[in-house]
Amino acid sequence: MAAKVYLSLGSNLGDRLANLQEGVRRLPRHGVFPRQVSCVYETVPVGETPDPRLYLNLGVWAETELTPQALLDAVKAVEAELGRALDEGRWMPRTLDVDIILYDDLTLETPSLTIPHPRMRERAFVLIPLAEMTPDYILPDGTPLQELLRDPRIQGQEVRVHDAHLSLSSR
Repeated sequence: MAAKVYLSLGSNLGDRLANLQEGVRRLPRHGVFPRQVSCVYETVPVGETPDPRLYLNLGVWAETELTPQALLDAVKAVEAELGRALDEGRWMPRTLDVDIILYDDLTLETPSLTIPHPRMRERAFVLIPLAEMTPDYILPDGTPLQELLRDPRIQGQEVRVHDAHLSLSSR
């Protein structure tokens, strides 16, 4: 049975929208089949980045037969295909960044992968697209998504709907 996974995609280098479109389009080649895509959102970078370029972000609900580790390998392959270097480091500009946020109701912590994503609760650009697609979602630990969205730290983050929208039919 296929696992339902939630991925967050972001880009702040080059043609950001084209990078997101191509990332979503390439997922099935790696065994990840998008079923629902959020609106595109524009956000300021998070973290200690020296680069002020704005990100375009979106969320994707997908299905996969891949194990969590194989899914990580798949999304890293998509990133690499779109020009992301493995040694870029944290908070650097990216042509494409793909994070695994959720994998069914799994809770997992390995040296290379933590599910749910360890910083998802701190990132409006992850939570808002998730809420757009599944507003009543309950996290694996029982926390309602709507509760996280009421956090003043989330509400204080600038996340704007971009005028572009990707559809699964335009992949």
